[in-house]
Amino acid sequence: MRVLIDTNVVLDVILEREPFVETAVALFALIEAGKIQGYIAATTITNIFYIVRKLKGREVALDAISRLLQGLNLCAVETRVIQQALQSNLYDFEDGVQLACAVIEGLDAVVTRDVGDFQNVSFIVLSTADVVNQFTLAE
Repeated sequence: MRVLIDTNVVLDVILEREPFVETAVALFALIEAGKIQGYIAATTITNIFYIVRKLKGREVALDAISRLLQGLNLCAVETRVIQQALQSNLYDFEDGVQLACAVIEGLDAVVTRDVGDFQNVSFIVLSTADVVNQFTLAE
């Protein structure tokens, strides 16, 4: 399974945000175990750096980015992605960019904890908990 991980899920892990961190960590464990291939939009890197630097400092942000690059694949954000994001009609433009990345990259789903942010899209959007439960039940 190849999935694009929404920025909020990545931040849940890095910032240890309750009550979401446990499920997000379980998702990343599935990626580390090779059961899922995780992707993020290239723009997610800059967004995460900015947010983590403001909250935890530059060194923590740099370390977080280094770890992400070791375990996740990046989806390019180019003109075609931005054009598709503009046409997505999603309220949050960042979500539109992530959705466009997933579609153009041919991924299986977007994984988020805010499934409602992706209403009325013709692409599979799964909650973090649903993905973790799917693999837990399969074992």
